[in-house]
Amino acid sequence: MSAQDPAMQMAEVLRLSLVEGCSIRSIAEQLSISRKRVRKILGRVSIEPKLAPSARPSLLDPYDLKIRGWIEESPDLRTPAVLERLRPLGYTGGVSILRDRLRQLRPRRAHEAFLELDFKPGGAIQVDWADFGFALPGCPRRVSAFVAVLAYSRLIYIEFTLSQKIGSLLRCMERAYAFFGGTTLVDIFDNMKTVVIAGSGATAQFNPTFVEYAKIRGFAIVACNRRSGHEKGRVERPIGFVRTRFWPGRRFSDLLDLNRQATAWREDFANHRVHEVTGKVPSLVHQHEERALLKPLSAAVAETDDIESVPVTKTCRLSFDRNRYSIPWRLVCQSLVVRANDDHVSLWLGRKQVALHTRSWAVGETIVHPSHEQALREERPRVTASYLPPALAGLGETGARYFKLLAANSRSLQREAVRLVFLSELFGEPETAAAMEDVMRTGHVGAEYVEYVMRHKKKLPHLAAPVRLNDPEFDNIHFKEPDLSVYDRPAKTVDPGTPPEEQEDPDHEG
Repeated sequence: MSAQDPAMQMAEVLRLSLVEGCSIRSIAEQLSISRKRVRKILGRVSIEPKLAPSARPSLLDPYDLKIRGWIEESPDLRTPAVLERLRPLGYTGGVSILRDRLRQLRPRRAHEAFLELDFKPGGAIQVDWADFGFALPGCPRRVSAFVAVLAYSRLIYIEFTLSQKIGSLLRCMERAYAFFGGTTLVDIFDNMKTVVIAGSGATAQFNPTFVEYAKIRGFAIVACNRRSGHEKGRVERPIGFVRTRFWPGRRFSDLLDLNRQATAWREDFANHRVHEVTGKVPSLVHQHEERALLKPLSAAVAETDDIESVPVTKTCRLSFDRNRYSIPWRLVCQSLVVRANDDHVSLWLGRKQVALHTRSWAVGETIVHPSHEQALREERPRVTASYLPPALAGLGETGARYFKLLAANSRSLQREAVRLVFLSELFGEPETAAAMEDVMRTGHVGAEYVEYVMRHKKKLPHLAAPVRLNDPEFDNIHFKEPDLSVYDRPAKTVDPGTPPEEQEDPDHEG
Protein backbone atom coordinates (compact mmCIF):
# COMPACT_ATOMS: atom_id res chain seq x y z
CA MET A 1 0.00 0.00 0.00
CA SER A 2 1.53 3.31 -1.06
CA ALA A 3 2.23 6.02 1.43
CA GLN A 4 0.49 8.53 -0.91
CA ASP A 5 -2.95 6.89 -0.32
CA PRO A 6 -3.76 7.96 3.31
CA ALA A 7 -7.50 7.26 3.07
CA MET A 8 -6.99 3.65 2.07
CA GLN A 9 -4.28 3.32 4.71
CA MET A 10 -6.63 4.61 7.45
CA ALA A 11 -9.41 2.28 6.34
CA GLU A 12 -7.14 -0.74 6.38
CA VAL A 13 -5.78 0.11 9.85
CA LEU A 14 -9.27 0.46 11.20
CA ARG A 15 -10.37 -2.82 9.59
CA LEU A 16 -7.47 -4.77 11.02
CA SER A 17 -7.94 -3.28 14.47
CA LEU A 18 -11.71 -3.27 14.83
CA VAL A 19 -12.74 -6.21 12.68
CA GLU A 20 -9.78 -8.54 12.77
CA GLY A 21 -8.70 -7.56 16.28
CA CYS A 22 -5.02 -7.30 15.36
CA SER A 23 -2.52 -5.63 17.66
CA ILE A 24 -0.65 -2.42 16.81
CA ARG A 25 2.55 -4.38 16.19
CA SER A 26 0.80 -6.79 13.82
CA ILE A 27 -0.89 -3.95 11.89
CA ALA A 28 2.42 -2.12 11.50
CA GLU A 29 4.14 -5.24 10.18
CA GLN A 30 1.33 -6.10 7.73
CA LEU A 31 1.10 -2.57 6.30
CA SER A 32 4.85 -1.82 6.51
CA ILE A 33 4.31 1.33 8.55
CA SER A 34 5.55 2.45 11.92
CA ARG A 35 3.72 1.65 15.13
CA LYS A 36 3.65 5.39 15.84
CA ARG A 37 1.67 5.92 12.62
CA VAL A 38 -0.76 3.18 13.58
CA ARG A 39 -1.33 4.75 17.02
CA LYS A 40 -1.88 8.13 15.41
CA ILE A 41 -4.52 6.79 13.02
CA LEU A 42 -6.35 4.87 15.75
CA GLY A 43 -6.27 7.87 18.09
CA ARG A 44 -7.66 10.18 15.46
CA VAL A 45 -10.90 8.18 15.04
CA SER A 46 -13.15 8.27 18.11
CA ILE A 47 -15.73 5.49 18.29
CA GLU A 48 -18.57 6.50 20.53
CA PRO A 49 -20.60 3.69 22.04
CA LYS A 50 -24.26 3.63 21.16
CA LEU A 51 -26.48 4.63 24.07
CA ALA A 52 -29.69 2.80 24.70
CA PRO A 53 -32.78 4.99 24.33
CA SER A 54 -33.95 6.31 27.67
CA ALA A 55 -36.89 4.33 29.07
CA ARG A 56 -40.14 6.24 29.20
CA PRO A 57 -41.72 6.57 32.64
CA SER A 58 -44.69 4.25 33.20
CA LEU A 59 -47.84 4.68 35.26
CA LEU A 60 -46.87 1.43 36.99
CA ASP A 61 -43.49 2.66 38.25
CA PRO A 62 -44.81 3.89 41.64
CA TYR A 63 -46.41 0.49 42.26
CA ASP A 64 -43.52 -1.70 41.08
CA LEU A 65 -42.50 -2.88 44.56
CA LYS A 66 -46.10 -3.70 45.47
CA ILE A 67 -46.59 -5.73 42.29
CA ARG A 68 -43.34 -7.62 42.82
CA GLY A 69 -44.37 -8.50 46.37
CA TRP A 70 -47.75 -9.80 45.25
CA ILE A 71 -46.20 -11.94 42.52
CA GLU A 72 -43.60 -13.41 44.87
CA GLU A 73 -46.34 -14.27 47.37
CA SER A 74 -48.78 -15.66 44.78
CA PRO A 75 -47.11 -16.52 41.45
CA ASP A 76 -50.46 -17.54 39.92
CA LEU A 77 -52.15 -14.20 40.65
CA ARG A 78 -54.14 -13.14 37.59
CA THR A 79 -53.87 -9.73 35.92
CA PRO A 80 -57.49 -8.68 36.74
CA ALA A 81 -56.88 -9.50 40.40
CA VAL A 82 -53.74 -7.33 40.44
CA LEU A 83 -55.69 -4.53 38.76
CA GLU A 84 -58.35 -4.73 41.51
CA ARG A 85 -55.65 -4.34 44.14
CA LEU A 86 -54.03 -1.36 42.36
CA ARG A 87 -57.20 0.69 41.93
CA PRO A 88 -57.56 1.62 45.65
CA LEU A 89 -53.88 2.68 45.59
CA GLY A 90 -54.56 5.28 42.87
CA TYR A 91 -53.55 3.47 39.67
CA THR A 92 -55.37 5.05 36.70
CA GLY A 93 -53.88 3.07 33.81
CA GLY A 94 -55.37 0.20 31.86
CA VAL A 95 -54.96 -3.56 31.94
CA SER A 96 -52.72 -3.85 28.85
CA ILE A 97 -49.59 -2.26 30.31
CA LEU A 98 -50.22 -4.16 33.54
CA ARG A 99 -50.36 -7.43 31.63
CA ASP A 100 -47.05 -6.61 29.88
CA ARG A 101 -45.39 -5.74 33.19
CA LEU A 102 -46.59 -8.99 34.81
CA ARG A 103 -45.27 -10.93 31.83
CA GLN A 104 -41.83 -9.45 32.55
CA LEU A 105 -41.98 -9.99 36.30
CA ARG A 106 -43.57 -13.40 36.46
CA PRO A 107 -41.03 -16.24 36.47
CA ARG A 108 -41.22 -18.35 33.35
CA ARG A 109 -41.59 -22.07 33.68
CA ALA A 110 -38.84 -24.04 32.08
CA HIS A 111 -39.92 -26.35 29.30
CA GLU A 112 -39.82 -29.94 30.45
CA ALA A 113 -38.85 -32.94 28.41
CA PHE A 114 -40.72 -36.19 28.95
CA LEU A 115 -40.02 -39.77 28.09
CA GLU A 116 -42.77 -41.57 26.19
CA LEU A 117 -44.61 -43.98 28.47
CA ASP A 118 -44.60 -47.58 27.33
CA PHE A 119 -47.51 -49.88 28.24
CA LYS A 120 -47.72 -53.62 27.73
CA PRO A 121 -50.91 -55.32 26.45
CA GLY A 122 -53.38 -55.60 29.33
CA GLY A 123 -51.13 -53.46 31.51
CA ALA A 124 -53.20 -50.38 32.27
CA ILE A 125 -56.43 -48.44 31.81
CA GLN A 126 -56.50 -44.66 32.08
CA VAL A 127 -59.72 -43.09 33.41
CA ASP A 128 -60.93 -39.50 33.66
CA TRP A 129 -64.04 -37.28 33.70
CA ALA A 130 -64.82 -34.49 31.25
CA ASP A 131 -67.37 -31.74 31.93
CA PHE A 132 -69.78 -30.72 29.14
CA GLY A 133 -71.90 -28.21 31.05
CA PHE A 134 -75.70 -27.88 31.03
CA ALA A 135 -76.21 -29.64 27.72
CA LEU A 136 -79.52 -31.49 28.10
CA PRO A 137 -82.69 -29.54 27.27
CA GLY A 138 -84.77 -28.89 30.38
CA CYS A 139 -82.30 -30.67 32.69
CA PRO A 140 -80.73 -28.52 35.45
CA ARG A 141 -77.75 -30.87 35.90
CA ARG A 142 -74.32 -30.73 34.31
CA VAL A 143 -73.44 -33.45 31.83
CA SER A 144 -70.19 -35.36 32.43
CA ALA A 145 -68.42 -37.80 30.16
CA PHE A 146 -66.75 -40.87 31.67
CA VAL A 147 -63.83 -41.85 29.42
CA ALA A 148 -61.72 -44.99 29.86
CA VAL A 149 -58.94 -46.01 27.46
CA LEU A 150 -56.87 -49.19 27.24
CA ALA A 151 -53.34 -47.75 27.30
CA TYR A 152 -51.91 -50.27 24.81
CA SER A 153 -54.57 -50.69 22.14
CA ARG A 154 -56.13 -47.17 22.63
CA LEU A 155 -59.61 -48.72 22.68
CA ILE A 156 -62.07 -46.10 24.01
CA TYR A 157 -65.12 -46.48 26.24
CA ILE A 158 -67.30 -43.38 26.64
CA GLU A 159 -70.48 -42.84 28.64
CA PHE A 160 -72.32 -39.66 29.58
CA THR A 161 -73.78 -39.25 33.09
CA LEU A 162 -75.43 -36.60 35.25
CA SER A 163 -73.25 -37.24 38.29
CA GLN A 164 -69.59 -37.79 39.16
CA LYS A 165 -70.30 -39.38 42.55
CA ILE A 166 -68.61 -42.59 43.63
CA GLY A 167 -71.64 -44.71 42.71
CA SER A 168 -71.80 -43.30 39.17
CA LEU A 169 -68.05 -43.85 38.78
CA LEU A 170 -68.24 -47.49 39.89
CA ARG A 171 -71.23 -48.26 37.65
CA CYS A 172 -69.39 -46.75 34.69
CA MET A 173 -66.31 -48.80 35.59
CA GLU A 174 -68.38 -51.98 35.61
CA ARG A 175 -69.80 -51.27 32.15
CA ALA A 176 -66.34 -50.32 30.84
CA TYR A 177 -64.84 -53.62 32.05
CA ALA A 178 -67.68 -55.52 30.41
CA PHE A 179 -67.00 -53.63 27.16
CA PHE A 180 -63.24 -54.28 27.30
CA GLY A 181 -63.74 -57.92 28.24
CA GLY A 182 -61.72 -57.86 31.46
CA THR A 183 -59.55 -55.79 33.77
CA THR A 184 -55.92 -54.66 33.63
CA LEU A 185 -53.13 -54.80 36.19
CA VAL A 186 -53.27 -51.07 36.91
CA ASP A 187 -55.87 -48.34 36.63
CA ILE A 188 -54.53 -44.80 36.33
CA PHE A 189 -56.65 -41.91 37.59
CA ASP A 190 -56.48 -38.17 37.81
CA ASN A 191 -56.98 -36.63 41.26
CA MET A 192 -60.78 -37.00 41.20
CA LYS A 193 -62.29 -36.70 44.67
CA THR A 194 -64.07 -40.04 44.46
CA VAL A 195 -60.68 -41.78 44.14
CA VAL A 196 -58.12 -39.51 45.85
CA ILE A 197 -59.21 -37.83 49.08
CA ALA A 198 -55.84 -36.17 49.84
CA GLY A 199 -52.39 -35.72 48.34
CA SER A 200 -51.39 -36.78 44.84
CA GLY A 201 -49.06 -39.14 43.06
CA ALA A 202 -46.99 -41.27 45.43
CA THR A 203 -48.46 -39.49 48.50
CA ALA A 204 -52.11 -39.94 47.49
CA GLN A 205 -54.64 -41.15 50.07
CA PHE A 206 -57.35 -43.18 48.37
CA ASN A 207 -61.06 -43.35 49.07
CA PRO A 208 -61.67 -46.50 51.20
CA THR A 209 -64.82 -47.32 49.19
CA PHE A 210 -62.86 -47.27 45.96
CA VAL A 211 -60.01 -49.29 47.48
CA GLU A 212 -62.52 -51.98 48.43
CA TYR A 213 -63.85 -51.99 44.87
CA ALA A 214 -60.29 -52.32 43.48
CA LYS A 215 -59.69 -55.33 45.71
CA ILE A 216 -62.80 -57.05 44.38
CA ARG A 217 -61.91 -56.35 40.73
CA GLY A 218 -58.21 -57.05 41.27
CA PHE A 219 -56.37 -53.98 39.99
CA ALA A 220 -53.85 -51.58 41.51
CA ILE A 221 -54.68 -47.87 41.81
CA VAL A 222 -52.24 -45.26 40.50
CA ALA A 223 -52.89 -41.53 40.96
CA CYS A 224 -51.26 -38.94 38.74
CA ASN A 225 -49.37 -35.99 40.15
CA ARG A 226 -51.11 -32.63 40.06
CA ARG A 227 -50.63 -30.63 36.86
CA SER A 228 -49.02 -33.60 35.16
CA GLY A 229 -51.23 -34.23 32.17
CA HIS A 230 -48.47 -36.20 30.44
CA GLU A 231 -48.93 -38.98 33.00
CA LYS A 232 -52.41 -39.73 31.61
CA GLY A 233 -52.01 -38.61 28.03
CA ARG A 234 -53.70 -41.76 26.70
CA VAL A 235 -57.01 -40.52 28.12
CA GLU A 236 -56.43 -36.76 27.76
CA ARG A 237 -56.17 -37.01 23.98
CA PRO A 238 -59.40 -39.04 23.59
CA ILE A 239 -61.26 -36.47 25.72
CA GLY A 240 -60.11 -33.77 23.31
CA PHE A 241 -61.05 -36.11 20.46
CA VAL A 242 -64.59 -36.41 21.87
CA ARG A 243 -64.87 -32.63 22.24
CA THR A 244 -63.75 -31.86 18.71
CA ARG A 245 -65.05 -34.80 16.69
CA PHE A 246 -68.17 -36.10 18.44
CA TRP A 247 -69.67 -33.18 20.37
CA PRO A 248 -69.93 -30.25 17.88
CA GLY A 249 -73.31 -29.96 16.19
CA ARG A 250 -74.97 -32.77 18.16
CA ARG A 251 -78.67 -32.57 19.03
CA PHE A 252 -80.24 -34.90 21.60
CA SER A 253 -83.50 -35.01 23.53
CA ASP A 254 -82.29 -36.59 26.80
CA LEU A 255 -79.46 -38.54 28.40
CA LEU A 256 -80.59 -41.82 26.83
CA ASP A 257 -80.52 -40.29 23.38
CA LEU A 258 -77.08 -38.76 24.04
CA ASN A 259 -75.62 -42.12 25.12
CA ARG A 260 -77.24 -43.86 22.17
CA GLN A 261 -75.47 -41.47 19.79
CA ALA A 262 -72.19 -41.76 21.72
CA THR A 263 -72.31 -45.56 21.55
CA ALA A 264 -72.93 -45.49 17.79
CA TRP A 265 -70.05 -43.03 17.27
CA ARG A 266 -67.74 -45.14 19.44
CA GLU A 267 -68.59 -48.36 17.64
CA ASP A 268 -68.73 -47.01 14.08
CA PHE A 269 -65.88 -44.53 14.08
CA ALA A 270 -63.80 -43.88 17.22
CA ASN A 271 -62.52 -47.42 17.71
CA HIS A 272 -62.34 -48.28 13.99
CA ARG A 273 -60.22 -45.34 12.81
CA VAL A 274 -56.47 -45.55 12.23
CA HIS A 275 -54.88 -44.10 15.36
CA GLU A 276 -52.75 -41.04 14.62
CA VAL A 277 -49.87 -42.21 16.87
CA THR A 278 -49.76 -46.00 16.47
CA GLY A 279 -50.95 -46.10 12.88
CA LYS A 280 -53.16 -49.07 13.80
CA VAL A 281 -56.88 -49.61 14.28
CA PRO A 282 -57.63 -49.77 18.08
CA SER A 283 -60.42 -52.35 17.75
CA LEU A 284 -58.16 -54.72 15.78
CA VAL A 285 -55.24 -54.32 18.19
CA HIS A 286 -57.60 -55.02 21.08
CA GLN A 287 -59.13 -58.04 19.39
CA HIS A 288 -55.90 -59.74 18.26
CA GLU A 289 -53.28 -58.61 20.79
CA GLU A 290 -54.72 -57.32 24.04
CA ARG A 291 -58.05 -58.92 24.89
CA ALA A 292 -56.60 -62.34 25.59
CA LEU A 293 -54.19 -60.79 28.12
CA LEU A 294 -56.85 -59.00 30.16
CA LYS A 295 -57.78 -60.50 33.52
CA PRO A 296 -61.30 -61.99 33.42
CA LEU A 297 -63.90 -60.36 35.65
CA SER A 298 -64.33 -62.10 38.99
CA ALA A 299 -67.72 -63.52 39.96
CA ALA A 300 -67.76 -61.43 43.15
CA VAL A 301 -70.49 -58.81 43.28
CA ALA A 302 -69.13 -55.29 43.67
CA GLU A 303 -71.08 -52.61 45.55
CA THR A 304 -71.83 -49.81 43.06
CA ASP A 305 -74.79 -48.01 44.69
CA ASP A 306 -74.70 -44.48 46.02
CA ILE A 307 -75.09 -45.03 49.78
CA GLU A 308 -75.91 -42.30 52.29
CA SER A 309 -77.41 -42.08 55.77
CA VAL A 310 -80.14 -39.43 55.71
CA PRO A 311 -82.47 -38.17 58.48
CA VAL A 312 -86.25 -38.15 57.91
CA THR A 313 -88.08 -34.85 58.43
CA LYS A 314 -91.40 -34.36 60.22
CA THR A 315 -93.10 -34.04 56.83
CA CYS A 316 -92.26 -37.69 56.05
CA ARG A 317 -89.62 -36.71 53.51
CA LEU A 318 -85.88 -37.13 53.19
CA SER A 319 -83.48 -35.22 50.96
CA PHE A 320 -81.16 -37.06 48.59
CA ASP A 321 -79.19 -35.73 45.64
CA ARG A 322 -81.09 -32.40 45.58
CA ASN A 323 -84.54 -34.05 45.54
CA ARG A 324 -87.01 -35.14 48.24
CA TYR A 325 -88.50 -38.62 48.59
CA SER A 326 -91.47 -39.76 50.70
CA ILE A 327 -91.24 -42.43 53.39
CA PRO A 328 -93.83 -44.23 55.57
CA TRP A 329 -95.07 -41.86 58.27
CA ARG A 330 -94.11 -44.18 61.14
CA LEU A 331 -90.40 -43.55 60.35
CA VAL A 332 -90.55 -39.81 61.04
CA CYS A 333 -87.39 -38.37 62.70
CA GLN A 334 -85.37 -41.55 62.17
CA SER A 335 -82.24 -41.99 60.04
CA LEU A 336 -82.54 -44.22 57.00
CA VAL A 337 -79.92 -45.59 54.65
CA VAL A 338 -80.41 -44.50 51.04
CA ARG A 339 -79.18 -46.82 48.30
CA ALA A 340 -79.44 -45.46 44.76
CA ASN A 341 -78.43 -46.61 41.31
CA ASP A 342 -79.12 -45.05 37.92
CA ASP A 343 -82.82 -46.00 38.00
CA HIS A 344 -84.08 -46.44 41.57
CA VAL A 345 -83.76 -45.06 45.10
CA SER A 346 -84.40 -47.57 47.88
CA LEU A 347 -84.74 -46.64 51.56
CA TRP A 348 -83.61 -49.04 54.28
CA LEU A 349 -84.12 -49.28 58.02
CA GLY A 350 -81.44 -51.71 59.11
CA ARG A 351 -81.78 -54.70 56.78
CA LYS A 352 -85.39 -53.99 55.89
CA GLN A 353 -86.34 -52.06 52.77
CA VAL A 354 -89.11 -49.63 53.72
CA ALA A 355 -89.58 -47.73 50.45
CA LEU A 356 -88.63 -47.81 46.76
CA HIS A 357 -88.82 -44.87 44.34
CA THR A 358 -87.90 -44.21 40.74
CA ARG A 359 -84.81 -41.99 40.81
CA SER A 360 -85.27 -38.41 39.68
CA TRP A 361 -82.39 -36.69 37.86
CA ALA A 362 -84.08 -33.30 38.11
CA VAL A 363 -83.46 -30.77 40.89
CA GLY A 364 -85.90 -29.73 43.62
CA GLU A 365 -88.55 -32.38 42.88
CA THR A 366 -90.62 -34.22 45.49
CA ILE A 367 -91.26 -37.88 44.68
CA VAL A 368 -94.19 -39.36 46.61
CA HIS A 369 -95.37 -42.96 46.71
CA PRO A 370 -99.22 -43.05 46.82
CA SER A 371 -99.32 -45.62 49.61
CA HIS A 372 -97.35 -43.29 51.90
CA GLU A 373 -99.87 -40.49 51.45
CA GLN A 374 -102.83 -42.85 51.97
CA ALA A 375 -101.37 -44.33 55.13
CA LEU A 376 -100.77 -40.86 56.51
CA ARG A 377 -104.35 -39.78 55.71
CA GLU A 378 -105.74 -42.81 57.49
CA GLU A 379 -103.67 -42.07 60.57
CA ARG A 380 -103.93 -38.29 60.52
CA PRO A 381 -107.34 -37.12 59.29
CA ARG A 382 -106.19 -33.47 59.34
CA VAL A 383 -104.05 -34.17 56.29
CA THR A 384 -107.12 -33.59 54.10
CA ALA A 385 -110.06 -31.34 54.97
CA SER A 386 -112.70 -33.58 53.39
CA TYR A 387 -111.62 -36.74 55.25
CA LEU A 388 -114.27 -38.71 57.13
CA PRO A 389 -113.01 -41.56 59.33
CA PRO A 390 -114.22 -45.02 58.19
CA ALA A 391 -115.89 -45.59 61.58
CA LEU A 392 -118.16 -42.59 60.88
CA ALA A 393 -119.01 -43.44 57.28
CA GLY A 394 -122.65 -43.87 58.32
CA LEU A 395 -122.90 -40.12 58.96
CA GLY A 396 -122.77 -39.61 55.18
CA GLU A 397 -122.63 -36.17 53.62
CA THR A 398 -123.39 -34.46 56.92
CA GLY A 399 -120.33 -36.04 58.52
CA ALA A 400 -118.13 -35.10 55.55
CA ARG A 401 -119.22 -31.43 55.73
CA TYR A 402 -118.80 -31.43 59.47
CA PHE A 403 -115.21 -32.75 59.29
CA LYS A 404 -114.34 -30.33 56.53
CA LEU A 405 -115.27 -27.49 58.85
CA LEU A 406 -113.59 -29.18 61.79
CA ALA A 407 -110.28 -29.56 59.93
CA ALA A 408 -110.03 -25.78 59.54
CA ASN A 409 -110.00 -25.34 63.32
CA SER A 410 -107.48 -26.11 66.02
CA ARG A 411 -109.39 -29.02 67.54
CA SER A 412 -107.92 -32.50 67.66
CA LEU A 413 -109.57 -34.44 64.85
CA GLN A 414 -108.64 -37.72 66.47
CA ARG A 415 -110.35 -36.78 69.76
CA GLU A 416 -113.43 -35.50 67.92
CA ALA A 417 -113.66 -38.72 65.92
CA VAL A 418 -113.46 -40.87 69.06
CA ARG A 419 -116.26 -38.89 70.79
CA LEU A 420 -118.52 -38.92 67.72
CA VAL A 421 -118.05 -42.65 67.30
CA PHE A 422 -119.13 -43.05 70.94
CA LEU A 423 -122.22 -40.83 70.43
CA SER A 424 -123.14 -42.70 67.23
CA GLU A 425 -123.05 -46.00 69.06
CA LEU A 426 -124.92 -44.58 72.04
CA PHE A 427 -127.72 -42.72 70.25
CA GLY A 428 -127.52 -44.06 66.68
CA GLU A 429 -125.99 -42.66 63.52
CA PRO A 430 -129.18 -40.98 62.13
CA GLU A 431 -129.79 -39.11 65.39
CA THR A 432 -126.12 -38.11 65.60
CA ALA A 433 -126.14 -36.76 62.04
CA ALA A 434 -129.32 -34.79 62.77
CA ALA A 435 -127.74 -33.32 65.90
CA MET A 436 -124.66 -32.33 63.88
CA GLU A 437 -126.93 -30.49 61.43
CA ASP A 438 -128.55 -28.61 64.34
CA VAL A 439 -125.17 -27.65 65.73
CA MET A 440 -123.86 -26.41 62.37
CA ARG A 441 -126.99 -24.23 61.93
CA THR A 442 -126.01 -22.39 65.11
CA GLY A 443 -122.55 -21.70 63.66
CA HIS A 444 -120.65 -24.14 65.90
CA VAL A 445 -118.72 -27.37 65.59
CA GLY A 446 -117.65 -29.68 68.39
CA ALA A 447 -118.63 -33.03 69.86
CA GLU A 448 -119.72 -31.41 73.12
CA TYR A 449 -122.36 -29.39 71.27
CA VAL A 450 -123.62 -32.52 69.46
CA GLU A 451 -123.82 -34.39 72.76
CA TYR A 452 -125.70 -31.52 74.44
CA VAL A 453 -128.34 -31.48 71.67
CA MET A 454 -129.01 -35.23 71.96
CA ARG A 455 -128.80 -35.58 75.75
CA HIS A 456 -130.46 -32.43 77.01
CA LYS A 457 -132.26 -30.74 74.16
CA LYS A 458 -133.80 -33.80 72.50
CA LYS A 459 -133.53 -36.04 75.60
CA LEU A 460 -132.91 -39.10 73.44
CA PRO A 461 -132.81 -42.54 75.12
CA HIS A 462 -129.62 -44.49 75.13
CA LEU A 463 -129.22 -47.45 72.82
CA ALA A 464 -127.28 -50.53 73.80
CA ALA A 465 -123.85 -49.86 72.44
CA PRO A 466 -122.62 -52.84 70.41
CA VAL A 467 -119.17 -54.21 71.04
CA ARG A 468 -116.91 -53.51 68.06
CA LEU A 469 -113.74 -55.49 67.44
CA ASN A 470 -112.70 -53.46 64.35
CA ASP A 471 -112.66 -56.63 62.29
CA PRO A 472 -115.58 -57.19 59.85
CA GLU A 473 -115.23 -60.97 60.10
CA PHE A 474 -116.13 -60.82 63.80
CA ASP A 475 -118.30 -57.67 63.88
CA ASN A 476 -120.77 -59.19 61.36
CA ILE A 477 -121.29 -62.49 63.23
CA HIS A 478 -124.94 -63.00 64.34
CA PHE A 479 -126.20 -65.80 66.62
CA LYS A 480 -129.78 -67.09 67.03
CA GLU A 481 -131.43 -66.75 70.41
CA PRO A 482 -130.98 -70.05 72.33
CA ASP A 483 -134.09 -72.19 73.19
CA LEU A 484 -134.19 -72.08 76.99
CA SER A 485 -137.27 -74.40 77.28
CA VAL A 486 -134.99 -77.43 77.33
CA TYR A 487 -133.97 -76.39 80.80
CA ASP A 488 -137.63 -76.69 82.04
CA ARG A 489 -137.89 -80.50 81.48
CA PRO A 490 -137.65 -82.73 84.60
CA ALA A 491 -134.34 -84.34 85.22
CA LYS A 492 -134.00 -87.89 86.63
CA THR A 493 -130.91 -89.30 88.20
CA VAL A 494 -129.88 -92.66 86.70
CA ASP A 495 -127.71 -95.22 88.44
CA PRO A 496 -124.53 -95.49 86.41
CA GLY A 497 -124.66 -99.29 86.75
CA THR A 498 -128.13 -99.67 85.16
CA PRO A 499 -128.01 -101.15 81.63
CA PRO A 500 -129.09 -98.69 78.93
CA GLU A 501 -132.08 -100.83 77.88
CA GLU A 502 -133.50 -100.72 81.41
CA GLN A 503 -133.17 -96.98 81.79
CA GLU A 504 -136.45 -95.03 81.51
CA ASP A 505 -136.84 -92.57 78.72
CA PRO A 506 -137.28 -89.16 80.41
CA ASP A 507 -139.48 -88.06 77.50
CA HIS A 508 -141.78 -91.11 77.85
CA GLU A 509 -145.06 -90.41 79.56
CA GLY A 510 -146.22 -93.33 81.61
